[in-house]
Amino acid sequence: MSSRNSQANKAAARERLRAEREKQAKKDKARRQVLVAGAVVAVLAVAGGVGYLVVQSNKPSEWDKAADATLVAPKNTSGDNGTTVVIGKADAKKTLEVYEDSRCPVCSQFEQAVGPQIKKDVDAGKYKIQYIGATFLDKGMGGTGAKNALSALGAALNVSPEAFLEYKSALYSKENHPEERDDKFGKDDYLLKIADQVPALKGNAEFKKAVEDGTYNRWAIEMSKVFDKSGMTGTPSLKMGDKKVEVKMTPEEFTAEVDKAIAG
Repeated sequence: MSSRNSQANKAAARERLRAEREKQAKKDKARRQVLVAGAVVAVLAVAGGVGYLVVQSNKPSEWDKAADATLVAPKNTSGDNGTTVVIGKADAKKTLEVYEDSRCPVCSQFEQAVGPQIKKDVDAGKYKIQYIGATFLDKGMGGTGAKNALSALGAALNVSPEAFLEYKSALYSKENHPEERDDKFGKDDYLLKIADQVPALKGNAEFKKAVEDGTYNRWAIEMSKVFDKSGMTGTPSLKMGDKKVEVKMTPEEFTAEVDKAIAG
């Protein structure tokens, strides 16, 4: 091989090596650009996700909005903000105040045991009942079930006092009442499912709309304030006039307590 051919081959090899290096450098640069672009996209996605979560977390909840909403009181109410709910015959001389939280398991037991006796007494004109709804278990357990159920009870009261009592009984029934920590009442669908057990509420479009729209949410908030100012420390609690009535879990014992309160 001549010296000239040897030099030419070396030059060609060097050119091929240079070309390969340039080609590899371009590939490396392209790969880095892809990686950088991917990282930027990922950062933007994370930032966007965090931003969305921040916006959502700062967004007023249904119940935050309800606190400032226009108050709509159900029919069959009276008093400040429509928070006086008295059911019974007008000529009944005594009024039994009943303080209950819809999520309260003891209230459920009380209603199952004594609710029928109360209805019997009210129908007979022995006394009226004044219902005061509480929502403190939402604060203690988390969730919105107590408030939501109270709002739905307002929608039932707007239909009629009888629908209110029947719906309250259905909410507290063994079949429907959830465990204290289970926020089932926070779901409108569940409240409407229970309402189907009450003839006056089943298929009632106005009632359904009121529950889904939260028409009586503000009223529920105002009602719970009445409980908070009542001096009662738990539920169920009973009062007739200025005297507390001891809660009893049998119709016979309950009747004896109420009779003592009526007698003064």
